[in-house]
Amino acid sequence: MSSSIDFLPVIMAGLTLTIKLTLLGSIVATIVAFAVGFARLSNVAWLSIPARLFMEFFRGTSMVVQLFWAYFVLPLFGISLTPFEAGVLIIGLNSGAYMSEIVRGGMLALPLEQYEACIALNLGRWQRLRHVFLPQALPPMLPPFTNSAVELLKSTSVVSLISLSDITFQAQTVRTQTGDAFVPFAAILIIYYFLATILSSLMRLAERRLRPTSSARI
Repeated sequence: MSSSIDFLPVIMAGLTLTIKLTLLGSIVATIVAFAVGFARLSNVAWLSIPARLFMEFFRGTSMVVQLFWAYFVLPLFGISLTPFEAGVLIIGLNSGAYMSEIVRGGMLALPLEQYEACIALNLGRWQRLRHVFLPQALPPMLPPFTNSAVELLKSTSVVSLISLSDITFQAQTVRTQTGDAFVPFAAILIIYYFLATILSSLMRLAERRLRPTSSARI
């Protein structure tokens, strides 16, 4: 009974790290998503081609292998990352590659008339983006962004493979020390569920704030 109680502080310590990985990974992923998504929309080849290659590479290879490369292989080239830095970097880049297609799709869904109107009004690129395109494109982007954010949260468990003490690593440590697999893994199952629920609720709140008041509901 004591082992079931003693593992709670260990799991909570891992929870803090998982939340940090999720928050920082989401920031990196969002920056990457918009940078790569806009680059892919560009008519300039030296922007669109590298952006497409980046997206295809991170979507087409395993996140686990990417993580191993960041942590074990990059030091061979003089680039040393801590486990936390490697985890944030790969989670952010991998998720950002997927999310960049959401950005690209959201922008392409805008009616052509919007672009023509901006040109007719002689609006600059930044003015078009800030005042016309993003206010219309962001609301449809948020539901798929919510799915990506939840997937990002769950993908933080891969950092346990490089001995980073997130909740999955801590649960495995408790299982090894106590021989009890049910309690620690049941606990982190519930924790992941509640974290995903909270994250989804926050994203839905943002969606309601950005949704046009005249939008139809079923």
